[in-house]
Amino acid sequence: MFLKKLALASIMTLTASSAFAACEISGRVSIVGNEFPAIHAVANGAKECSGGEVKANLTADHQKINVAGMSGNPAEYTTAIIANSSIAALMNENVIRPIDDLVAKYGQNLKKNQLITVSGKVMAVAFMANAQHLVYRKDILEKAGLQPPKTYEEMLAGAKVIRDKGLLQNPLGGAYKAGWNLGQEFNNMYIGHGGEFFKPGTAEPSINNEAGVAALKMMKALSEYMNPDFLTHDSNATSSEWKAGNVAMMNMWGSRMEPLKDPAQSEKVVVENTTLASPMTVGGGSTPATTLWWDGWTVAKNISDEDAAATFQAMANGIDPSQLDSEMSTLAVWLIDGYKPTPAAVGVFAAAKMNATPYPMLPFIGLLHTALGAEIVDFMLGKESAEQALADVEAAYTAAAKEKGFLK
Repeated sequence: MFLKKLALASIMTLTASSAFAACEISGRVSIVGNEFPAIHAVANGAKECSGGEVKANLTADHQKINVAGMSGNPAEYTTAIIANSSIAALMNENVIRPIDDLVAKYGQNLKKNQLITVSGKVMAVAFMANAQHLVYRKDILEKAGLQPPKTYEEMLAGAKVIRDKGLLQNPLGGAYKAGWNLGQEFNNMYIGHGGEFFKPGTAEPSINNEAGVAALKMMKALSEYMNPDFLTHDSNATSSEWKAGNVAMMNMWGSRMEPLKDPAQSEKVVVENTTLASPMTVGGGSTPATTLWWDGWTVAKNISDEDAAATFQAMANGIDPSQLDSEMSTLAVWLIDGYKPTPAAVGVFAAAKMNATPYPMLPFIGLLHTALGAEIVDFMLGKESAEQALADVEAAYTAAAKEKGFLK
């Protein structure tokens, strides 16, 4: 698979190409994207360009505003930083342009495997790989007499031991915020149980089954050992809980690892004992309960050619090999020439080596993800059965897919 090759290729030490010349642009650049440190680093690199206006709106709500913000003429945002989950929504709404001409003119320092090609056209430039994996507190597990879990069943059993010994009342963390985060946790768990999201070759949903029920039941069991407000905790809030020393084990993004071990952000005991590990399996399966991702950037369709060129040049500067100083290198698993793996990359590389499943780049996957994030909340609150929740998901997805023309 493309993404597995990306991540595995990054393990090799690469030779940095020569740095770009000073970035001079003529035009407007307006970036929308997520707000974690690696994205800030890319946006900051883009802002180093002179001669034009470069601004960024980096927010956890980026997926709620990027389509609308690129639909005007001219578009408010000239580029959206996206992942393999979110590019489909922009393509479905026809708000991003093919960039083959810009690659030919300004992309001489990009690697071929950074070019995200759909139907023979380059639609995005990837700059980092990502995956969720186990993070644990070595000291707490040792006090509890536990080995790092390799399965979710072991994590669940370990959480009970930690609570029973009075070490932590809520030893597990998870980005279970209702909406996108909760939907993603189901995706991970469902994949780990061997589930398929759609009937083969169709857009018909296929999650109300044994694997789907098992995924939900494991998620509910894990949530019993999380902060009672777990449905409000996204990656930022869950990471804050970790930094404060309130969590012993969690499944978290590789791109979030370095701040957890930053003495300026985390308690000393947390910094000294935070340990990264491979993704876990579940239900006796061998496929890790996680997904492989790439993050990249696009260029808006409804902007002038001058702004498109400026946007490409600025974003290329944001991922220029010369940007990879010691600070930036620790923030992600970069798909940039010259990147040398750091300790923070351990979990993402492990996911690739375990043949983790890439998040599907299907035009209708976002509709299912949205339905999951909304409709399984009542099950997580104990208000309905797993089967009913999954039936609600399929009904909500089917209605949305019919509206968009994916189903008749």
